[in-house]
Amino acid sequence: MTGKVFIVGAGPGDPKLITLKAVESIKSADVVLYDRLVSKKIVAMIPKRAEKMYVGRDVGDDYKHQDTTNDLMVKFAKKNKTVVRLKGGDPFIFGRGGEEAEFLKKHKVKYEIIPGVTSGMGSAAYSGIPLTHREYASSVVFVTGHEDAKKTEGVVEWKKLAKSVDTIVIMMGLSRLEIISKKLISGGLSKNTPVAVIQNGTTDEHRMIKGTLSSISKKVTEAKIRPPSIVIVGKVVNLSDKIGWR
Repeated sequence: MTGKVFIVGAGPGDPKLITLKAVESIKSADVVLYDRLVSKKIVAMIPKRAEKMYVGRDVGDDYKHQDTTNDLMVKFAKKNKTVVRLKGGDPFIFGRGGEEAEFLKKHKVKYEIIPGVTSGMGSAAYSGIPLTHREYASSVVFVTGHEDAKKTEGVVEWKKLAKSVDTIVIMMGLSRLEIISKKLISGGLSKNTPVAVIQNGTTDEHRMIKGTLSSISKKVTEAKIRPPSIVIVGKVVNLSDKIGWR
């Protein structure tokens, strides 16, 4: 007999944005494996009787930690434990939740996916930036600025993306912001296209820097913006001046 693994999204930072179903899974857990971006207040929800283990990734460690996490999920489930794999944001939006579900399926372990508010949506909403808008944006894309380290070259076609979508939300792209901006401009976007960079979105340390494709990289450097941050490109960024509520 085996237990069950819940792959759970903890939301973007504000602990009040976690879902009721996610909280229920945490309260019933025997073991919680949690990531770096999970709020301390959410970690505090873990029952004292449960075993909690930090499995967050160190910078530059793309695979070793994931292999360990996969093995831990299976090990505890095989001991008939209820395991919560707790991730920041949403597990299926650049959260490796799909890879973990595949691993569990391969090892015949029962699992359930509990979605969460992804940082791209949460940070935008808390900044007064609607990712879609009937007048300015009928399409939105979420794209990673930090691709799989095993890939010999990037596969995101930034030049094609430039003119094919109204709003571009870039996750984990801060270190490559200048390169990405230049590729979007060469793909046809105006150098004056509005850009917002949001650090620690939805938390008490929420910060936003705005500029254009031609100026944003310099502004981010001057403001000493650091990860975790998201980047939003498109006309909707200007709406934060009108409807920003924080």
